[in-house]
Parts: sequence; C-alpha cells; structure tokens
Amino acid sequence: MGDIAIRAGNLSKRYNITMGKRRHDTLRDQIADGLKSLFRRNRRSSLGENAFWALKDVSFEIKEGEVVGIIGQNGAGKSTLLKVLSQIVVPTYGQAQIYGRVGSLLEVGTGFHPELTGRENIFLNGAIIGMKKEEIRRQFDAIVEFAEVEKFLDVPVKRYSSGMYVRLAFAVAAHLQPEIMFVDEVLAVGDAAFQKKCLGKMGDVAKGGRTVLFVSHNMTAVNSLCDRVLWLDRGTIVEDGPTTPIVTRYMEKSLKGMDSSEESWDDITTAPGNDIVRFHGVRVRRQDGRLSDPLTMQTPFQVEIECWNLVDNTQLHVTLHLYTAEGIIAFTTGGLPERPMPAGLFRSVCYVPGDLLNSGLHRIVVLIVKNTNSVIYRHESGASINILDLNHRDFAYFGREPGVVQPVLNWKTEYLGEGLEVNTFTRKLQFE
Repeated sequence: MGDIAIRAGNLSKRYNITMGKRRHDTLRDQIADGLKSLFRRNRRSSLGENAFWALKDVSFEIKEGEVVGIIGQNGAGKSTLLKVLSQIVVPTYGQAQIYGRVGSLLEVGTGFHPELTGRENIFLNGAIIGMKKEEIRRQFDAIVEFAEVEKFLDVPVKRYSSGMYVRLAFAVAAHLQPEIMFVDEVLAVGDAAFQKKCLGKMGDVAKGGRTVLFVSHNMTAVNSLCDRVLWLDRGTIVEDGPTTPIVTRYMEKSLKGMDSSEESWDDITTAPGNDIVRFHGVRVRRQDGRLSDPLTMQTPFQVEIECWNLVDNTQLHVTLHLYTAEGIIAFTTGGLPERPMPAGLFRSVCYVPGDLLNSGLHRIVVLIVKNTNSVIYRHESGASINILDLNHRDFAYFGREPGVVQPVLNWKTEYLGEGLEVNTFTRKLQFE
C-alpha cells in the first residue's frame, strides 16, 4: 500500500432516532396513548425521517508519519470518525483500511478492564495493539513515571479517580509506541499541569514519525502539532488541507452569529446616556481593516466609541476599562480633549497594539468624564473583544498561559565566563 497509513472511502454512520416507550402512571395516560397510536399507524413512516447521520460519505487518505487534526463544532462527527476507524463502531456503509498497529485514547480508560489493576491493564493494552511482552516491559517504568500512579499500580482501576484513570490511559497510549495513534479531546479531563505534560508528550509523538489523528478544540495545539486538518461539519468534510488557513477560516465561521464586536443606537432618545451625553456606538475593529478576520494575540486592533455631546462648550473625555471574562481589569486608558467641545457627534478611538493581551473574551466598560475629574456616565458595553491564540509554538506547552497580558518582550542571555565559584562548586560535586 506504499506509504498510506489510513484510507477511508465513503464512511457513513447512521443512528436511528426512535421515541422511547413512555411510562403510564394513570389509566388516563394509557387511554390517551392508545388513541394516539391509532393515528400513528395510519401515518407514513420512513427510516430517513428518524435517522441521524453522524458521518456521511467521508473519504480521505493519510500518509505514514502525518499528524492530522480533526476540527469542528460539537456534534460534527469527530469522535464518531475515530470510533469507526478504531473499530469500536461499525459503519453503516463505506470502509476504512488501517495499515499498522493502532493505539486509541478516545474516552477516559478506553480499553481498560475495571476489575484489573493498573499494572495488568498496561500489559492488556499493549497486547491489544499487538506488542510483545518484552516491548511492554521496556516501556513499563516510563509509563508508570509519567502517569504518577506508582502507589496505586496494584489497585483495580475501578477505584481510580477520573484524573488517575486518564493519566494512566494517556501514558499507555503514548509510550507503547503504536504506529498509528488516535487521540480525542480526553486531555481536557486533567488539571492544567497534567494537560501541559500530555501536550508536551503529544509534541514528542508528533515529531517521532508516528501517524496521529488528533481531535481537539484547542486550536493552538492543533495549529502547532498538525500539518494538516480535516474540518468536519454535520458529518461531512468541509475542508481538508494545510492547518493554518483552514483553522483561521473555521474560527471565522465559529465566531459568526455570536459576533458581539459592535453595538449602536440610531435614535438619540433611546440611546444610553443622560442629559449631557448619549452613546451612538461602540465597536471593535482590526487596524488593518480586514473585518472578516478574527482577532488574534498578534493583531493590532482599535476600539471606537461614538457619543453625542448634548451641551455646547463642555469638556468631556472618554476612559476605557477593559476586563477579562473573570472580571479582572486588564487595563484602563483615556484620551483628554485639548479644549471644550461643541454640541454634536464625536468619535474617540483607542489603538491597542498586538502582542499585548492574553487570549480569551474581554468586556468593555466606557466612562464619560467631565472636566477631567467627574464621571458623569458609566456604560457597560454589549460589545466585547474575543482574542484567539492561533500562534504556532515550537515548545512543549500549547495551552493558555496564565496572566492578563502576554506581551512579547526582548530577552538577552550572554555568557559571563566560568568563574572561580563555578569551578570550585563543580569540583566539590565530583568529590562528593
């Protein structure tokens, strides 16, 4: 088969949606349901009306050593595809050909027997993917060390917490060196430190020449680990190709319909404000004018605030407070007018550079200040700023770093020489 690791042809999976039989607690319920059933018998029914296609005519080829991300909204068919490829689920029609040993991490503890101990399940999983006992023994210590479950190794896994379960499951899948590896969004189960550790290991696996199918909603991880993505929507492939442009288009579409980057009022009588000032609009824009592209951590953007000044010759200025989704204030900034303003419509624009804010949703609060010291109106804007982290990373961690800001700062490291202290300390260690 040459260098092909996975070949799928017209893979489809249909689930029949049927109404469950209702429990009848009273005689009235039984009579009513009996009457309804008389009418239902006369209705035309077809399989298509009660069918849900989780996958529909999905075809693709994946070469040996490719790391492919599978992206899409919840319910797009991503997990179903991996289950079909793993032979956990039988397709309705179509076929898939797999050339190589497969290791799957689709759900917490997939392939584990709850009555067996952690030790026994390590050997069981290795045997399932076709490894010899000696191969498993060589990796055994590394698996246990990674999973951090040494104290509980001889305890049945049914007594493990979900965190311990997934630690061991991932350690087995990552260390037993299958030729093809399927990983679903199971990494979200663990804590932040565990996710960091697992994503680092995923990076090692991706660079190790193994074929990987990686389902995740972490677009930073997908963008950094995968050279290619399959974008699924409603069970079909929307796009199949290079990662970065497809992930960008996917995020653009995902944000549409919940775009809250602008709010405006055309009627001054109903606009928020008071007898001195009224709001006309608040909007967020990329500085490069590409309105359809999402904001990333590297994108310079601007916040435009338009207000009606209702009192002639009044000195007003706008102050912007930016909050994270957790309610932590990221920064405050304001612009002072040089002189009192005439009555009319004004626009104030705040320019925010790229490589400043962390990813995530940010709320806007606008204060209108009179004479530089008196807040006359506070507006909690319905417009928000959703900053995405789509930057490619070459290091181990692909999650969200802590902090309100994530500035790109210059660093310098220089060699200062060995020094007497270093030599003395080195010799001391050697003698000890």
